[in-house]
Amino acid sequence: MSNSTLKVALLIISTTAAKEPSTDASEVILTDVLDQEGGGRWELVDIKIVPDDIAQIQRQIMLWTDVAAESINLILTTGGTGFATADNTPEAVSSLIHKPAPGLVHGMLAASLSVTPFAMMSRPVAGIRHRSVIVTLPGSPKGAKENLQAILRTLPHACLQAAGIDSRTLHAGGTKKLEADAGYQSSGGHSHSHGHHHGHSHQHSHGHAHGHGHGGLVRHTAPNANPMSNDPSLGPSRRNRESPYPMLSVEDALNKIKEHTPSPEIVISSVDRLLPGSILAEDVHARENVPAFRASIVDGYAVVVPKDGNMKGVFPVVSVSHAAPGEAKELKEGEIARITTGAPLPPGATSVIMVEDTVLKTMTDDGKEEKEVEILADGVKEGENIREVGSDIKAGSVILSKGEQVSAVGGEIGLLAAVGVAEAKTYRKPTVGVLSTGDEIVPHDRADALRLGEVRDTNRITLMAAAAEHGFAVADLGIAADAPGSLEATLRDALRRVDVVITSGGVSMGELDLLKPTVERALGGTIHFGRVAMKPGKPTTFATVPFKDNGGARASKVVFGLPGNPASAVVTFHLFVLPALHQMAGVEPAGLTRMPVVLAHDFALDKVRPEYHRAIVSVGRDGVLVAASTGGQRSSRVGSLRGANALLCMPSGTEPLRKGAKVDALLMGGVRSEV
Repeated sequence: MSNSTLKVALLIISTTAAKEPSTDASEVILTDVLDQEGGGRWELVDIKIVPDDIAQIQRQIMLWTDVAAESINLILTTGGTGFATADNTPEAVSSLIHKPAPGLVHGMLAASLSVTPFAMMSRPVAGIRHRSVIVTLPGSPKGAKENLQAILRTLPHACLQAAGIDSRTLHAGGTKKLEADAGYQSSGGHSHSHGHHHGHSHQHSHGHAHGHGHGGLVRHTAPNANPMSNDPSLGPSRRNRESPYPMLSVEDALNKIKEHTPSPEIVISSVDRLLPGSILAEDVHARENVPAFRASIVDGYAVVVPKDGNMKGVFPVVSVSHAAPGEAKELKEGEIARITTGAPLPPGATSVIMVEDTVLKTMTDDGKEEKEVEILADGVKEGENIREVGSDIKAGSVILSKGEQVSAVGGEIGLLAAVGVAEAKTYRKPTVGVLSTGDEIVPHDRADALRLGEVRDTNRITLMAAAAEHGFAVADLGIAADAPGSLEATLRDALRRVDVVITSGGVSMGELDLLKPTVERALGGTIHFGRVAMKPGKPTTFATVPFKDNGGARASKVVFGLPGNPASAVVTFHLFVLPALHQMAGVEPAGLTRMPVVLAHDFALDKVRPEYHRAIVSVGRDGVLVAASTGGQRSSRVGSLRGANALLCMPSGTEPLRKGAKVDALLMGGVRSEV
């Protein structure tokens, strides 16, 4: 049994999650820890959600330990371990335990106490009931993850002993073998150093990241290897004095985005006026021939060509064929039928004579119709002036290929309609939510004059307009205050409504810059990068947050934290957010179009960081693309965006780039023509 799979049950304790399971983030996080760090030893066999009620907590645990047909080796609970009035998990579990396990509790707390005395506010419980080990974890996804990581390698040994395996056999080889089997490395004595940032949360918000205990307790990697954001509960005196996130190059940041952005989702779309902008997810085949019948390409007369091709003479007009549906009788040699452009040929007709090659000879008695027409053509061949069936498009042929974009100005819509395609598989366009953060931010359209320190919300309306310009549906998420609970509640609601959340502000090093801590500690998300070596936009942040879709499958949603300065927000939207949106929508290549341009004047360079300079690109009469600066490039200067249609990719350097030098430009809009 020592190498057999051990069975785990997970009990999520949250009144909020019991009412709305989609609010829970712990299941995904803890499952990942067991799968990725458990050495293949664990099988999650059951998951239940109960409210913060002692009786219901105890009932579910006893169903697993006392009644279940198969033995559960490990029961993990998450939530309800803090000091709030509704936190009852320790009381519920303690009375069920037959054998306490204070060593596991100490293991979860010891490293945390070395970082912050607030670890004393956590109330974890661990022990054995019958043959099951029970461990209580905090409600914060980040705290639950790190508490489990702290003891995970010792849990197989504990579970095997609780299950009744022979201790002599289990301990054969001594302590060093046990440590080696568990993945610990001993050097003289056992040394296990945790460079932990303790993410403790004491504001009991009864949504499921609850703050029911630690917001983030134990880390098993050095800070530079696994950086973590500030813990807002520790106050400004304990915040990081420098960013824990490594500085990435723009290229590396874009690679991170490409790696962690979800793949496009395929949907069925109607072929209508809303389709332009969509990317086809499969080849589209013609359902029918175009034209579907033999049609005239001119106004004239349908004829049956004799073998010698001589059509000179006077012929009776026996019928008329218009470009409208109808029945037509068979045409015989020596007869002609008047026909219009696009009209079907009468049965038996083999060619069409242009009206310019004829003369009207006689009319009907009422003078309304042609009776006889003289044809002046000789050497007529079969098939002249006729579009044959399928000559434009053959039924079954590929008319549009996977990956092509249906444009509003191109002929794709008409092409689909022509062959009777009513629906097509496309990649669903992600929905974007835009949120501004900060107590100082006020609506841009507020009538009152600004008070000292207030700033009008430029970014939200600008970013919403930018996303909409590229064809994405946008949700206005409003303004979130600089309070952990406010930002967390807003982000939780946003993640239920949209696919990508864009925030501006709150990503720097201030005590009220709360985006990174909220994503990591409250939402159980992962910060993939928090700094980029560029100007403007150094504190740009990219994260993913786990969630369960409507079908119960695990997935992730994307969060971009853009700087609060307006120019930085716009630049980083186009440089980082747009490629992610394109990837989710199936657009290839993702991101802005890159083109070489010639500098219209000298450009000063930043000495340290590459710069994305706002510029106006125009084309001269010689066909050369020329770039001119929009002026001062300070990140807070909104005016630097006026008229800008490109970002110039400027290297760092001590000497300016001179007029006439060539650089790459990322086009945000159409190229202008010089007057």
